[in-house]
Amino acid sequence: MTNWIPDLTSFNSPKYIAIADAMERDIGAGVLEPGTRLPPQRELAYALKVTIGTITRAYALAAERGLVAGEVGRGTYVLDRAEIGSKSVGWHMAETKAAGLDVSLIGNAMRMDSTAATDVGQSAVIGRFVAEVFADEPGHANDYTRTLSDEWREAGSAWLATGGWRPPLNSIIPIAGVLSGIGNVIAAITAPGDKIAFEELTYSAIARGSALIGRRTVRVRSGEAGLDPDDFENVCAREHPKAVVLIPTLNNPTMTVMPEENRRRIAEIAHRHNVWIIEDNIYGNALDDAPPPFAAIMPDRTFHLSGVSKTLSAGLRSGWASCPPNFASRVINAKKLMTGGLSYAMTETTARLVLSGEAARLKAAVLEEMRAREAIAREVMAGHTLASNPHCPYIWLELPDPWLPGTYKKAALERGIVIDEADVFKVGQVDRVYHRVRIAFSAIGDRKSVRYGFETLRQLLDNASAGYDGME
Repeated sequence: MTNWIPDLTSFNSPKYIAIADAMERDIGAGVLEPGTRLPPQRELAYALKVTIGTITRAYALAAERGLVAGEVGRGTYVLDRAEIGSKSVGWHMAETKAAGLDVSLIGNAMRMDSTAATDVGQSAVIGRFVAEVFADEPGHANDYTRTLSDEWREAGSAWLATGGWRPPLNSIIPIAGVLSGIGNVIAAITAPGDKIAFEELTYSAIARGSALIGRRTVRVRSGEAGLDPDDFENVCAREHPKAVVLIPTLNNPTMTVMPEENRRRIAEIAHRHNVWIIEDNIYGNALDDAPPPFAAIMPDRTFHLSGVSKTLSAGLRSGWASCPPNFASRVINAKKLMTGGLSYAMTETTARLVLSGEAARLKAAVLEEMRAREAIAREVMAGHTLASNPHCPYIWLELPDPWLPGTYKKAALERGIVIDEADVFKVGQVDRVYHRVRIAFSAIGDRKSVRYGFETLRQLLDNASAGYDGME
C-alpha cells in the first residue's frame, strides 16, 4: 500500500475532482504504478484535511474514469492501462455483485440515472448562506416554521416566472421540492377514490404516490407535441378525472415542449370538464423562450410548480407553487397534515439565494455545463436516434435492434453504469412499446467522466451480441 498524498496546489476545481485529477496525473507520470493499493479513505482524508465523503467521491470519480477499481475487502487499486475498459468500473461492479452485494447501492456506480444539478462549486456558496441564516435568525432557524414571509413569496414569484408570465405574490407558497408539492396539491384538491390523469410517459413517481393515498390513475395518450388533446377530451368524458398532472415544457423523459395552441385547447377542455391542472415545470424552468404556462392561460384552475433541484441544488429540497385564488392556505394545511411543516433554514436560504442574485449566477453556470455535456452526448452518440436539448440533463435514446430496454439497462449495469429504461416512466401498463432509455449526465463528476460513460454505452450499443452474451 502506498502512502500517496497528492499535491493539489495546481488545481482550482472542487476538492474531490482535484484529487481524482491528481491521481490521473500521478498515474500518467508513473508515480502511481499499476497494482498500487491506494491509501484507506480515512487516512487520506486525515492527511488532506478533508472529509471522508470527499475522498469517497474522489475514488468513485477515478473509478468512473477507469483509473482504479475496488476489490471487496481489499481496497482500491490502480489499474494497468491495458486493463482499462475491461477491468474498470464494470469489473468492480461484477466483483461486488459476485460478493452478494446490491450493485445499485455501490458508490462507484456511474449514476447516469440522476438529473440533480451539476456540481459547479455551489456547495461553498450555499453553505455560507445556510450559516448566515442560523447566525442571523437562530430563533426561527431552530424552531418550527410558523409563518410565510413576503421575501419567500417574492423569491418564488421570480423563480417561477416563465413564458412571459410572473405569478402574483398572493398565489405563492414555498414547497419542499416539486414531488412533495404535487403530493400536497393532490391531497388538498382530491379525495380517496378520485381519478387523476397523467401523460402515459412521465415522471411516474407522482402517479405511484397518488395511488398510495387512494387516488386512481388514468392515462392520456401522448405524441410528438406532448399530451394529445383529442384523447384528453375522451378521457375527461369517459373517466371524469378530478385533475391532470402535466409536464408540458421539456417533458420527462421525452423532452417534448407542448405548443401554445395545444395548451389553450387542453385548458379549454379542462375548464369544460371541471378538471384541475397541475403543471410541473421543473425542467421548463431552464428555458428562456418557453410557451406561456397553463397558469397564465387558466390561472383559476392551475397549480404551477417548480423547484431548484435541476438548476441550483437538489440538496436544498426547495421550490414554490403558484396556486389558484384561495387555495394557497389549503395546500399549506395539506402539507402540515401529511408531512409536517417546512424547513425554515432551507426555505430562507433558497429565498436569499434567489433575491441576492446568487441563484441566477449559479443557475447560469449549471446550464453552461449542461450545454457542454449535452454536446458531448450528441457527439459520442452520433448516428443513433435520440432526443436531446441543451437545457436538459439527459438524452432520450432509441435502441437499435436487437436491444430491448431491459436487456440494455442490465448490460449497462454490468459495466458499472446505471441508466433508466422506458418502463420506469410508464403510468401503469401502457400498451405501446417504447424501445428507449433515458441517459442522464448531470450528476457525474466532470466532462471527462461524462465522455467515458457515453463512450462505454456507445460501445455496448454497437456490439449487441457481446452484451447479450452476458445475459442470464
